Amino acid sequence: MEKKKNILFIMSDDHASNAISLYGSRLAGVMQTPNIDRIGKEGTWLTGCFCTNAVCTPSRASILTGQYSHTNGVRTLFDSLPQGSVTFPKLLKEAGYQTAVIGKWHLHSRPEFFDHYDVLGYPWQQGKYFDPEFMDENADWDAALSEDVNCRQYHGETVKGYVTDIITDKSIEWLENRDKEKPFLLLCHHKAPHDEFEYHPRYEHLLDDVKIPLPESMFEDKSRRCEGSKSYGITISGANRRRNMVETMGRVDYPTGALKVEGLNEEERTYAAYQKYLKDYLRTVKGIDDNVGRLLDWLKKEGLYEDTIILYTSDQGMLLGEHDYSDKRWIFEESMQMPLLIRVPGEADCGRRMDTLVSNLDFAPTLLDYAGAAIPESIQGRSIRRLLHSGAASSDRREEIYYRYWLHMTHCDTPAHYGIRTRDYKLVFYYGMALDAPGALPEQTPPGWELYDLRKDPFEMNNVYNHPEYRSVVQKLKERLKLLKEEAGDPDEKYPKVKEISGL
Repeated sequence: MEKKKNILFIMSDDHASNAISLYGSRLAGVMQTPNIDRIGKEGTWLTGCFCTNAVCTPSRASILTGQYSHTNGVRTLFDSLPQGSVTFPKLLKEAGYQTAVIGKWHLHSRPEFFDHYDVLGYPWQQGKYFDPEFMDENADWDAALSEDVNCRQYHGETVKGYVTDIITDKSIEWLENRDKEKPFLLLCHHKAPHDEFEYHPRYEHLLDDVKIPLPESMFEDKSRRCEGSKSYGITISGANRRRNMVETMGRVDYPTGALKVEGLNEEERTYAAYQKYLKDYLRTVKGIDDNVGRLLDWLKKEGLYEDTIILYTSDQGMLLGEHDYSDKRWIFEESMQMPLLIRVPGEADCGRRMDTLVSNLDFAPTLLDYAGAAIPESIQGRSIRRLLHSGAASSDRREEIYYRYWLHMTHCDTPAHYGIRTRDYKLVFYYGMALDAPGALPEQTPPGWELYDLRKDPFEMNNVYNHPEYRSVVQKLKERLKLLKEEAGDPDEKYPKVKEISGL
């Protein structure tokens, strides 16, 4: 019987593909990520990997369960992963793997089906960058989960140091003390580079004399957008007076120091905010890359490198000034695109870039496939093992991605919307209602449609929904979107108002 490969699953938080140098964005010329790049250069990196709901808790639940948000019950940041949920760590544990999760959890529930867990903060929170608190299997979870969300106390251990270093230390410690008779599954989940981008002091002067290039869509003409989207979102500039990065980073209590904008005009303020935002973010990314290198070097030193599947991803992407935005949530490429780099010793080609469409629903079945474990019918994703191995047949390829953001207007001023992303087009409907999504705000925003021709307009700056020459494209995409919603089990029968205004 063939020996099962170990699995090291490294996931960061809000790490845009544009901030990984192997992806070749405008940022590759100002900062390299050589250790993360190693995984792709020795394996495969995918440029067409997308999440189905670009916000932390829902995407993490979809990765674990292989299910859409409306199926697994985690649609917003205010939902909890139900106890007893069937996850790929549960199934791998049943298949003989020793399992652990270390770092960010953020699923508002006690981790289940792990031989060991040691996760950040209490269940509803992000954890801290410096001197973070961890809760393991010995912590008082009953007390933590029973307290009011607004006044919960930590019930674990405070660990001195920087969070990215500590998560790596704890991961290596577990690997050193694991049951070496079993294959392992280790989920190493970093908090970084989630805002507020608190980098370690050792990176203080990284990029000091560098001017970060502006994205192509930074100053797009948003008059082309529909009424449902063009006036919303956290802007780098002061375009959205309700939520903008100039004011956020100008706070005297901003952890990396206040943005200094005295005497600057509006254009200069925007440029200064962008430079600070990107430098703080990239300095935080540097900490991840260095620590990924530590894990890879440890596997080599211990002779485990050729016995271990190594996967690097993020729970979603991040807008780094594109469309004048920060944060994620939007269906725009930089938000919903996830980095995915995977090295499978002896199987996947080395240094191959793939643009095949992949969903975060596909992670669970793929890892189960590699482990030789059964994939339950409840999983809505599909294994990409054959694609990674050979490029595979067309029957294995996705033709579209279904996306839905439920958390209407909460925190980041982003309207609720859904859409379809094919190889060539993206069709989006902003329905602008909270519906019954926990934590969504009741304020309604205007509905509207947008269509982007990704072949001609890869930066999504020209909404062509109302252009006569795209009339047949719109019709076909609406038909595909309606069918995809039905196949996904999300046809909006519960929401007749949405069906009415969408026309689907």
